[in-house]
Amino acid sequence: MPGRRPSHGICASRLAAHRRWRRSGGSCPAADSSFPQPHKRPRSSWRRFQADLPNELWQADITHWPLADGGDTEILNIVDDHSRLLAGCTARAVFKAGDIVTDLHLAMARHGRPERMLTDNAVFTGSYRGRGWVALERELTALGIAHSHSRPYHPQTCGKVERLHQTLKKWLARQDPAATITGLQAQLDTFTAYYNNQRPHRAIGRRTPAAAWNARPRAMPSRQGIRVSGHFRVRRDRVDADGKLTLRHNSRLHHIGTGRRWSGTKVLILARDLELRIITQDDGELIRELTLDPSRDYQPQAPRV
Repeated sequence: MPGRRPSHGICASRLAAHRRWRRSGGSCPAADSSFPQPHKRPRSSWRRFQADLPNELWQADITHWPLADGGDTEILNIVDDHSRLLAGCTARAVFKAGDIVTDLHLAMARHGRPERMLTDNAVFTGSYRGRGWVALERELTALGIAHSHSRPYHPQTCGKVERLHQTLKKWLARQDPAATITGLQAQLDTFTAYYNNQRPHRAIGRRTPAAAWNARPRAMPSRQGIRVSGHFRVRRDRVDADGKLTLRHNSRLHHIGTGRRWSGTKVLILARDLELRIITQDDGELIRELTLDPSRDYQPQAPRV
């Protein structure tokens, strides 16, 4: 017949053969006519994974929640894969690269460093957008923390933090709507304390996440990274017109040179005792890395070779 391609008795694919068999009620050599051909894997074939130790794997993801006036906010949740401990739960209007690094350090200050992080491909990586590394990837590498990503459009890979989003939103829906981000953060802090210390979790034998997290020794990063002391802080600042920043250490104010080309740039100063790393807030570009000299008020730039 004109306009139709000859089939020569060969089916293009198993799926096409199955559709043809279902429509005609007949059979086709390339199709298995005994059973329907599923379009998706059955749920029974999924293999459940759980890390063996606390801090062996953290999952992180961002979700959205409205304020009382309808304004949108973003919430970053960080969940321990083994115990389901909610290591971080922070609300912001919009998360920038530096915000994620800041909140990661807040979570590590409370619960230690994870061995590995698992995230999706949204704001947590720049590779699929052709932009190279983002701030989180640089910081995890510096800390010796492995980083892996879920497949695009496959939220099941980060299933534990996705499930936490649902639990959190059901709880928030029963509260009075927060008018401000500060008010929403207060609600998130209340939820975190309840979820970690009071709410039994079916997936971990009806224990609380805090009990499961404390029941076993914690994993630590195995990769080579920079030395991290027990005392570190994150400071937001803006480079002044002369290309300098200020940082107080042991009640003494120090000036740090970055160069005039960075004038006006919003930055994060990541301080671990005397070890400093200065990155941009927007895209996490490393501006300078140095060891603070407490005996000098001004920390000059290294001379160019």
